[in-house]
Amino acid sequence: MVKRGLILAVVVAICDQWTKSLIRGMFVGMPPGHRIPITGFFDLTFTRNSGISFGLFNNGAAANPLVFTVIAAAVIALLIYWLSRVETGLLAVCIGLIIGGAIGNATDRLIDVGVVDFLDFHLGSWHWPAFNIADSAICIGVVLMLLEGLLSRRGALPTKESGDLQR
Repeated sequence: MVKRGLILAVVVAICDQWTKSLIRGMFVGMPPGHRIPITGFFDLTFTRNSGISFGLFNNGAAANPLVFTVIAAAVIALLIYWLSRVETGLLAVCIGLIIGGAIGNATDRLIDVGVVDFLDFHLGSWHWPAFNIADSAICIGVVLMLLEGLLSRRGALPTKESGDLQR
């Protein structure tokens, strides 16, 4: 299971960095906040978030990249340890997605002093905070992990037929 999770983590991190490289190239020389409309509800944009999710702590503090990278490294180490103890393929995939996303965003902090976000979904003038492939992988990994936990527990519940429930 470790191999499966780590391979997926590497694939996610590479895809994340590749797409961010493409976006950096597309937006060279464009003014901050420029958007490239793709559909009526989706644009490409180029932002750097020196904070954490949804722009929290995005205050430009010089220590942010170092602090958040150290935290990410600790989380990645804990996730790798957890991955080494996992017995199901789905949970290995979930953890691999989260590790890959964390590596992708930590790499940005080291290279760009902030995470590159470029996927901009909106409804009229209301915009969801821009995000990237790493953020998507982390969210998908967490949601699948929650579902896996719920489904595996549901299968372990006693049934009336087994006589384990009391009235």
